[in-house]
Amino acid sequence: MPNWKNLLIFLCVALAVLAATGLIAGILLTHFLVDWWWFKALNFEPYFWLRFLYRYILSGGVTLFFFLIFFLNFWAASRYLGVDETEFALLAQSPEGKGYLRLMHRFQSGSMQVYLPLSLVLAAIIAMPFYQHWEDALLFFFGPAAGVDDPLFGHDVGFHLFSYPIFKLIQNALLWTFILLSGAMAVLYWVEHYTIPTQRKEWPPEARAHLTGLVVVTLLIQCWGFILERYGLLFTNKHEPVFYGPGFVEMNYQLPLIWLSVLTFLGASLSVVYFFNRGRGLKTAGLLGIGFLVVLGMRQLDLIPVLLDKYLVKPNPVKTEGRYMQANIDATLDAFGLRNVKYVDFDLASDLEAEIDRIGPALQQHLSNIPVWDEELLEDVFQQFQGIRPYYNFSPVDVGRYPINNRLQQVDLAAREVNMDKLPDAAKNWENRHLRYTHGFGAVVIPAAQRGEEPMQWYLRDLEQQSPVGMTIKRPDVYYGQENLDYAIAPNKLNAVDISASEPELKSDYRAKGGVPLSSLFRKLIYAVYYRDEKLFFSFNIDENSKILYRRNIVDRIKTLAPFLELDSDPYLAVTPNRMYWIQDAYTLSPHYPAAKAVRFPFKVGASATDIKEFNYIRNSVKVVVDAYNGTTKFYISDPTDPVIQAYRKAYPGLFKDVSEMLPLLREQLRYPRDLFALQMQLYARYHQTNPDQFYQQSETWAFAQNIGVHPPQPMRPYYLTIDAPDCPELQKFVLISPMTPVGRDNLSVLAVAGPMENETCSGLDYAGKLVIYKFPQKQIDGPAQISALIDQDPVIREQFTLWDQRGARINRGRTIVLPIGHAVVYVQPVYITASSTTKIPQLARVIVSMGTEVVMDRSLDAALKKLMAQLKAHDGRPQPAALPVPIEAEPAQAPAESKSELRSY
Repeated sequence: MPNWKNLLIFLCVALAVLAATGLIAGILLTHFLVDWWWFKALNFEPYFWLRFLYRYILSGGVTLFFFLIFFLNFWAASRYLGVDETEFALLAQSPEGKGYLRLMHRFQSGSMQVYLPLSLVLAAIIAMPFYQHWEDALLFFFGPAAGVDDPLFGHDVGFHLFSYPIFKLIQNALLWTFILLSGAMAVLYWVEHYTIPTQRKEWPPEARAHLTGLVVVTLLIQCWGFILERYGLLFTNKHEPVFYGPGFVEMNYQLPLIWLSVLTFLGASLSVVYFFNRGRGLKTAGLLGIGFLVVLGMRQLDLIPVLLDKYLVKPNPVKTEGRYMQANIDATLDAFGLRNVKYVDFDLASDLEAEIDRIGPALQQHLSNIPVWDEELLEDVFQQFQGIRPYYNFSPVDVGRYPINNRLQQVDLAAREVNMDKLPDAAKNWENRHLRYTHGFGAVVIPAAQRGEEPMQWYLRDLEQQSPVGMTIKRPDVYYGQENLDYAIAPNKLNAVDISASEPELKSDYRAKGGVPLSSLFRKLIYAVYYRDEKLFFSFNIDENSKILYRRNIVDRIKTLAPFLELDSDPYLAVTPNRMYWIQDAYTLSPHYPAAKAVRFPFKVGASATDIKEFNYIRNSVKVVVDAYNGTTKFYISDPTDPVIQAYRKAYPGLFKDVSEMLPLLREQLRYPRDLFALQMQLYARYHQTNPDQFYQQSETWAFAQNIGVHPPQPMRPYYLTIDAPDCPELQKFVLISPMTPVGRDNLSVLAVAGPMENETCSGLDYAGKLVIYKFPQKQIDGPAQISALIDQDPVIREQFTLWDQRGARINRGRTIVLPIGHAVVYVQPVYITASSTTKIPQLARVIVSMGTEVVMDRSLDAALKKLMAQLKAHDGRPQPAALPVPIEAEPAQAPAESKSELRSY
């Protein structure tokens, strides 16, 4: 009688296993299909398959390589087991011999049954690091020469960026492979010759040769590892905070010991192998082995390096370490794009009153481009005045420049995005979230310069997108943005009115090419499984024209497409007459630039410790453009000199375009990224001292100027400003400015400026950007903190602040703008008032302007400037401190020619 209970249990277990296997396979297939359809909808299908094949060809190829090494060695060992068949037959006649017989047959003829799965498992374990670093392997195959040699070993930097990381992986994997094989082969041969009594005799020559070969290869791989350790010296941080990289001890003590390790280890190992095969050379092996242990001990012992450092290096730091400091300086400047920083010195204006008369017209010209609103405060203002509907939220405010009325005008702008979290609880249902409230609408644009205690001036506002200056957007719908947007399905059968329109009767259908068509029940089923949302499958409001839009957050979108790029924390909006776009700066990073200072930098606000990457090479080599309406994403190379992006360009043909192919209207909006500039100036504050003596003394180290007027005081962030270009007066530039002070002091030391600069013929822009340092002479020039102190000491301003404070209003002074103009520098600081009522809307109340020792406050920039000029002329007998001259033309600049600046007017 069959055991029905056991049979039933077996069937249940089998069904459960099949169901689990099917579920896992279905989930994996679902993720694959969702990714494939999404890449295909973006016209990146060839790139999707290429990336897929690279990953699995490289990972599979490495696994196959190690599998063959394991399997062929096991197979060879099974052939070399020299068991005599006659003795096998005699052994089989005894009861205890049958067990040995079965065991040895297993070793000799069971290669497919035992060695094949064993080899596969071992190969997968050994190859596991390559699964995680397969893109490093891609760079190894496609990485070009960098054209720069490392300062200590003379290798091309491309070797360290692309080859050295893979060589370390390969060496480690091969070492473990041959250690395992050598041990396994020794065990196999020992099992044959020492477990079967009749087989205790000389090993066959094949087996001896096999085992000897494995040991020799293992020793050679270990020697390669010692050789690779030389390059690891380039990344030591033992000498920080003085400098990064190897010093005197590493290059004159540790490096020779590494070479001695190679020679003694190789000599001792080969002598041991020779002894086991020939029975001679034991004494030589012993002596070399002792030498190797001594060398290894000297490498690990800290006593000698400490003594060298104490009695040789510390008394003569620059003489002994100067060469290595210079190597660190040169490598850091190269790795962070600081090699070709331009310095500009100027003669200072001795007569400030005369200078004011000279620059008066230019100063009036620039008033309209001075940003008096901090972007962080504008978010609250925009939300209160232009949110209009509860489900709208403004993206972080961006800064831009647009030709308004035939003149380049600096503006603040933000996109009006949809935010489901702001819907009433009763409206947070599936249909509203995914079929009705699918997108944001339009943007708001204001001029950077505003007047205090007056209504805000708008260039673009409201849902009707009204504009007194002629700004228009044909497709203002925002389906893709910076909000954490859920998937949306559009168009659909709801026939709902356009929630973005000001007139209820208006209707809007999604007519863009973006999105994945839900053209079949199968696709609906796949997406329902993917999102674990059965409503997506059963909804009657989805038809054959509907498309599903997902990965609508632009950062998530770009990261999914190109995870090898690091993204700037501040994507910015660009408005054109046709539609809106997001522009995202992207970086290539590497931690393998030889002897360059390593840094940890957060590229997003609130980054966790795991999100902060350590690197010592960076290039802003890619500008990514995302269409806010249809989600089209394009990658443009802005720095073709970057070897890392050139490697990816070779690996992924068709993914990247030249920046010259970008729409001219978008190319005009490209800028120097603030994150990169802040990082560069953080490093350049020390590394501008390129002489080892000066670098060691750190006598001219800079720091970011402190903004004392804000609470709490904090270093000034670089800010964007529209100024005339010094080399091409007919062009204007949108640049980043960062005032720098000496460490521990508040006087202004230099003014750092960065931005896309014109090429040598002034016929176009270099979008990789350039840094210019405007250096002050050795005279006292007030910095922002000192100007803030002058403001606090002014009795008129202090009295006004006290009056506002007594009325319960909260006073907040904004960032200090340092405006270089002609041969003088003007400081501008806005003053905001926030009411004590429940609704706290910041209001621009006053603008403070300062030059020299004079400080004035008025309702607007132009009024404050006129008061300042009058005050300076009234005090023309008072000694005035000199001010920084920067190369901005004193005469009003004309509107730039379209052929050279590519400006388009609305």
